[in-house]
Amino acid sequence: MFTKSPKPQSRIDSLIGATTRIEGNVFFSGGLRVDGAVRGNVAALPDQPGTLVISEQARIDGEVAASHIVVNGTINGPVNASETLELQTGSRVKGDVHYKNLEIQQGAVVEGRLVHHGGAEIKGVELKLASGGDKPR
Repeated sequence: MFTKSPKPQSRIDSLIGATTRIEGNVFFSGGLRVDGAVRGNVAALPDQPGTLVISEQARIDGEVAASHIVVNGTINGPVNASETLELQTGSRVKGDVHYKNLEIQQGAVVEGRLVHHGGAEIKGVELKLASGGDKPR
């Protein structure tokens, strides 16, 4: 049976305005839009779906985590989108990006690793070369 991923929150419950600067961690539920600056981590509450929208003029210096994330601003830190991540044209991310579903628009910049995580964790596979008398020719 197919399962659908939870839909992004279409409503914004909280707003960090363009002239607002926050120093410290921000935890939210529902929808959060950041137009200002945050120096600290921004994360949805554990086990609750959350949608984070980072506008073109916004800047976050810290770790970002939510089920659905839309970026059009700047993030200096790792990003973890447990469901969907949308990197729009103006997005600039310095840090590793973990995602399940990803959309990247032309002009988006990521300085870090893109790491896909599916429904089940994928364990690394170790490859070993057989040592013995047979050598490649």
